[in-house]
Amino acid sequence: MNALNKNIAILGSGNIGLALAKGLVKAGIYQPQQITLTRRNTAALADLAEEGYKVTDDNAKAVSKAHIVVIAVLPQQLNKLLDEVKDSIKTKKHLLISVVSGVSCADIRRYLDIDVPVVRAMPNTAIAIGQSMTCIGSDNADKHNIALVKELFDTVGITIPINEELMTSATALCACGIAFFLRSIRAASQGGTEIGFHAHDALKMAAQTAKGAADLLLQLATHPESEIDKVTSPKGCTIAGLNEMEHNGFSSAMIKGIKMSADIAGVLYKKDA
Repeated sequence: MNALNKNIAILGSGNIGLALAKGLVKAGIYQPQQITLTRRNTAALADLAEEGYKVTDDNAKAVSKAHIVVIAVLPQQLNKLLDEVKDSIKTKKHLLISVVSGVSCADIRRYLDIDVPVVRAMPNTAIAIGQSMTCIGSDNADKHNIALVKELFDTVGITIPINEELMTSATALCACGIAFFLRSIRAASQGGTEIGFHAHDALKMAAQTAKGAADLLLQLATHPESEIDKVTSPKGCTIAGLNEMEHNGFSSAMIKGIKMSADIAGVLYKKDA
């Protein structure tokens, strides 16, 4: 299946779905007219319709005219959506891509009662600026389909194939994780305000410092402790601050938060199905 030759339907065109659609067009992989966007309130997609995207509130119709189907709804909305489209899905025609938290590939095939290839993808909200960390995995899709999904999501950030059983963990670390890092930046900016900076300056300084720290690790492929060692000196102010944070449970709190999010993500579909 060559992505360039296949129409795509994005079922549930919220923030994630729309960002993916725009990324695909920006990268030149798709033309707007090859992408169908569905949403109950199609008026919210009026601007995209003017740009050439196909817009509808009929999920079954969108699926019947597509080859690649992205399912981008909340877990509690999934079963109703699958009921709408199950008669339109064909084993040899369709590739399903699910960005639904806590739902396995097997869950989707079981509900549809059809052996269709399903790939899970877990982007985060940085997809809106083309900087998502997206994990993808499947229990039945072949290497070609995995490569195709990777190509699609590489247009909106960095993509890593993982074992499908780790997708719930990826939800906690990457999708929920962006909120954790944002909260740490907010805390740093509040600290900056307390020591004398105006709030808007403190936020900009904290955010750029966080961005620089992340780029150090990504571009130099180093370990965090290696970079930390470069800014800590004996009896210095950096190690004093780090130790104070550790005494108050900084690392432990982050680890526990990620673990809690993974636990909750793993039961979202079961609770809402």
